[in-house]
Amino acid sequence: MEERPYKFIRDGNGKVSRVIRIGTRKSQLARIQTDSVADQLKELYPDVGLEIVAMSTIGDKILDTALSKIGEKSLFTKELENALERNEVDLVVHSLKDLPTTLPPGFTVGAVLKRENPHDAVVLHPKHMGKTLKTLPENSVIGTSSLRRAAQLKKNFPHLEFKDIRGNLNTRLKKLDEKDDFAAIILAAAGLRRMGWENRISQVLCPEDCMYAVGQGALAVEVRARDADILEMVSVLHHPDTVLRCIAERAFLRRLEGGCSVPVAVNTEVKDSQLYLTGAVYSLDGSDSLKETMQTSVAAAHRAVEEVDELVQRVGVTANNISGESQDKAERLGLDLADLLLSKGAKEILTVARQTNDAR
Repeated sequence: MEERPYKFIRDGNGKVSRVIRIGTRKSQLARIQTDSVADQLKELYPDVGLEIVAMSTIGDKILDTALSKIGEKSLFTKELENALERNEVDLVVHSLKDLPTTLPPGFTVGAVLKRENPHDAVVLHPKHMGKTLKTLPENSVIGTSSLRRAAQLKKNFPHLEFKDIRGNLNTRLKKLDEKDDFAAIILAAAGLRRMGWENRISQVLCPEDCMYAVGQGALAVEVRARDADILEMVSVLHHPDTVLRCIAERAFLRRLEGGCSVPVAVNTEVKDSQLYLTGAVYSLDGSDSLKETMQTSVAAAHRAVEEVDELVQRVGVTANNISGESQDKAERLGLDLADLLLSKGAKEILTVARQTNDAR
């Protein structure tokens, strides 16, 4: 393996320790998420120095255009991956839902952490406190920049209207509270909880009302695929059930060729050694949809330590400390469910959704 320009520091006693540099977006939520990963690493490896390097991404800078119109998923990850490639950072913390299902060559997700609540949440304008989406007045405007949320909610709550709202969490809440443009906005419950704003959640949407995005609620640590020591270091952060659920979800999305610009939604659960995956595709207005559920057995997710090929990746995830057979089954489940939907006409629904969105 080629030499890497690692960074070291010397403490007051002359002891030299390696510094691990962690890349993150500059937003407050990204910093909170990165700090939580850094805290866990600090606890596991007290002798390693940690340094956080924050940077802005394209997605943080373009705030006046709907995400689905700008060009797919690497919006929030490209600059961070560039820094990883140039050895300016050693690992990067992302929301897993921001990471494309196919990573650029040379990168892998070395850890998928225990998932926070993956569901979507309704945050009401103060004047509508106590209401739900169902009881909001006719033609109330709901803010969301997600085609997936809008498609499902238009179908389930036809009395409401939906408009784009961009910006980070702070900006969106401000737009909701300080103007009268929106009766409510839809945000991921996980982000609100991590920010300590749980008290703003008026309603958590159940899967019947709105299924979540692939990887939603899970944090991912992206590393250089050949950086064996860093890969091993972060792999202890893997949460087996979350890994299996997210591999199934990502395989489903990859087979459907979905991204930001099409409404694809999932719901997963591990129960009694069974992994359940529900997946759906929607037209933009939600009037046309396909939804199916499949399951597979994933007994004994933990694997005994054995010699493994460091470069084995499943939908961009390397998890050598979790049973390879269980991971294969999870991936197969995602592919099989996607194939089932494709056989029922999912491609046509998504093609029309993509074309309609591009033309808007």
